[in-house]
Amino acid sequence: MNNNQTKIGVPMQRWIGFLVFLFPFLSLITPSGIGFSSLVFVLALLCVPRKAWAATAPHLREIRWVLAAFGYCFLLALAFVLARPGGDWSDLDKPSRMLLGLSALMLVVLARPARAWLWWGVILGALGALPFIAWQRFVLDIQRPGGWLNAITFGDIALCLALVALAAAVDYRHSTRKAIFPALGALAGLGATVISGTRGGWIALVLAAILFLTYARLLQSRRVRLLLVGSFALFASTFFIPAFGVQERVGQGMHDVQTWLDGGSAFSNVGIRLELWQGARHLIAEEPWFGRGPEGVRAGLRELAQQGKVQEVILEFSDHLHNDILQALAAGGVFGLLAYIGILAAPFAFFARAVGSREGDGRRRGMPQFAPALAGMLVVLGYFGFGLTEVIFWSLKGAMFYVLMVALLMGFCLTAKADAQTRIETKSGQ
Repeated sequence: MNNNQTKIGVPMQRWIGFLVFLFPFLSLITPSGIGFSSLVFVLALLCVPRKAWAATAPHLREIRWVLAAFGYCFLLALAFVLARPGGDWSDLDKPSRMLLGLSALMLVVLARPARAWLWWGVILGALGALPFIAWQRFVLDIQRPGGWLNAITFGDIALCLALVALAAAVDYRHSTRKAIFPALGALAGLGATVISGTRGGWIALVLAAILFLTYARLLQSRRVRLLLVGSFALFASTFFIPAFGVQERVGQGMHDVQTWLDGGSAFSNVGIRLELWQGARHLIAEEPWFGRGPEGVRAGLRELAQQGKVQEVILEFSDHLHNDILQALAAGGVFGLLAYIGILAAPFAFFARAVGSREGDGRRRGMPQFAPALAGMLVVLGYFGFGLTEVIFWSLKGAMFYVLMVALLMGFCLTAKADAQTRIETKSGQ
């Protein structure tokens, strides 16, 4: 891969590595770190477009479905803008940026930076997010702090940083001294999630636990296993610490559900979601194939409220349906749902293939792409879990964090696999 077509200077390699570090580091502690990173990745790619393409081309077969998924999202958005009356060209902003976010993958494949750049960005990003959100909660007395984001998006991204840090610990499993840093990053990310009061992340944690159990035999380290158990146990223990408010949030949620089931007011965090989901059922049944667009969803909810099918209290919160699957179906119909499934399923399948299909194969245990592949699956599962109670892709920052993190982890999987193959070929030739 390192031929004349793909070689770049050492300064450019270091710059790309630094960009990889900056993205997770700045994501939660600055107001525009995610947007800045997405822009700079594209600008860096424009500096070396031919070399980046030459480095990426040999991997097109492996990443083709991911490219197709994000390309389909953009083309579907374009079709809706052209076909729907009063189509708004600004609707192309997010899908186009998400597609361009794959530039991060191309830069990693070209520059081949050490993935420690990413791990340290994640660790320090989580460590910086915790005191920031704690200051808002306990000093400024903000009940639902969210840093520069809303509380839900902040908590979700903080949890992603924690899960990636846990995966990073696999790379440092042979050294207690080095493993302590991803451990601290994971605990900081979990702590920031708890303080934000985000409940949707709890589902993602259950999915993450299942994934870790699935690959527990491949972790090859008692230290990493203890870290995983300790992290989840520590998170569970916050339920019994009143200062964190977890027990209160659980009780409030159960009360909201019972109130809604008894026909009471939907004016509560959970009640509004349940009422919106009920309204979504009517909207999807009316326009199952192509949906009605975001503005059409809001108009449809207003009509349902006038007809008495949903409570009017939800109209104040009807920007979206608080569920990614229902939002995709109501706004884009079956074709919109396929777009949503694609941007989750295609990356997850890529990472699952990178890990390997046979858990009992001893050779797989030494595969150098295991840590980034595991991190990638955790990010995808996390976003799926978030989307069950929130429209995480509604937020541009939430969507771009997903794309950039997935793209970087895919790039590190590809370079690790290529490096391993080169070493095997070198040994065979000796």
